[in-house]
Amino acid sequence: MLAALGVGLLLQWVVYLLVRQPHMLAVPNERSSHTQPTPTMGGVALVVLVLAYLMYLAGLEPRLGWGWFAALALMALIGFWDDLIGLSARVRLPIHCVAAVLVLWSMYPVLQPLLAAETLPAPPWLQATILFMGLVWLTNLYNFMDGIDGYAAAQCLVFCLGVLLVSGGLTGWVVQLVWLLSGAALAFLAFNWPPAKLFMGDVGSGFLGLLIGMLVLYLWSTDQVPFVASLILLAVFWFDATYTLCVRIVTKQEFTQAHRQHLYQHVAMRKGHLWTTVAFLLYAAFWLLPLAFFASNTLRSGWSQLTALTASVLPLAVLCYRERAGLPGQGSS
Repeated sequence: MLAALGVGLLLQWVVYLLVRQPHMLAVPNERSSHTQPTPTMGGVALVVLVLAYLMYLAGLEPRLGWGWFAALALMALIGFWDDLIGLSARVRLPIHCVAAVLVLWSMYPVLQPLLAAETLPAPPWLQATILFMGLVWLTNLYNFMDGIDGYAAAQCLVFCLGVLLVSGGLTGWVVQLVWLLSGAALAFLAFNWPPAKLFMGDVGSGFLGLLIGMLVLYLWSTDQVPFVASLILLAVFWFDATYTLCVRIVTKQEFTQAHRQHLYQHVAMRKGHLWTTVAFLLYAAFWLLPLAFFASNTLRSGWSQLTALTASVLPLAVLCYRERAGLPGQGSS
């Protein structure tokens, strides 16, 4: 973590110096929560660190290492292109699908026990389809939720440090990757903490969403972190994004268009970026992390774990309703 933090800070500084060009600034639009043009593509430094580690992993586990490398490199390239010229969803989505297929192919030997009928009572094709859709959705929702200063990097840190704590000690190469990702996210957060000097950009957000999804699957399939514990640690992101999308679909809005209707955006418009990001960290530390720990180490039955998951999102559901997430306007006062 310290090595990744040190190298990450250096890389972030280099990126910051390079991207302060007029054509490489994030200009505010109808979806933006910022008001001033800000340098973007800070995710490049994070991408470099992770891909460098995956090249090392490929020497130990070629199929897994090169499969993950190819999928994440593809995500980084399409995100970089999107940051430069802007791409439509019709261009991005097929690439996201290809990346998800690469992930599942590379992880097939690891996923085989998980896909056994006695583990998940559903046909293998249906299980694979659900995992595929989950990876694609997490990739996209992470991009949706990267809208205010410090938010996306904070969620990455919460997940990484959370799985290290609730697992009681990860094993194998994955513990190195999780610590490296923690250091890289912390380095980016130093430049992205409110008020942000540098944004992550699509090159980092889609990359990070897919990577976290891959880690969730790997840790689940190797019996290191239960799936429900990972869902709890990621509850704020996936619940806010899913709730908002469903409301926009039900109310017959143009749900594919950019917007500022997520819960966190409503709150940030009233309270500010710093308040919202700190509130998220406090909620994660004092509510989500204990629930994830109990779900991983104490609660063994499916119903008790489902209860913990419900408890993790119940306050979010109340806030989403109160703040009119998914609906136009700035929420309640």
